[in-house]
Amino acid sequence: MPVREPGAQPRRRPSQAASQRRLAGGAVWIAVVGFLLAGVVAVNVAVLRLNLRLDDLGQERAQLRADNARLSARLASAAATLRIQELAIAKLGLVSAEGSGTTYVQLRPPAR
Repeated sequence: MPVREPGAQPRRRPSQAASQRRLAGGAVWIAVVGFLLAGVVAVNVAVLRLNLRLDDLGQERAQLRADNARLSARLASAAATLRIQELAIAKLGLVSAEGSGTTYVQLRPPAR
């Protein structure tokens, strides 16, 4: 049996209520940490979904740019001079002017 010093208080065992409070406090911390981890996971899932959407939009943008380039080339070829001449002849019956009916104006050189 251990010998006590005179005037020393006997060592008390923690009461059952105190140990239950400690246990409940630990459970609260575990719940808080679990809740925070669930929040981190939810944020990561949201970021992943946004990244997937951003990738889809990037692909759509690239496709639209390719379509615009194709349409621009098509418009340029439709506006080409030769094509316009062919359409004028075929649809409107227009003909090119002959060289013999063309006259040129001779300009005098400027006076010095």
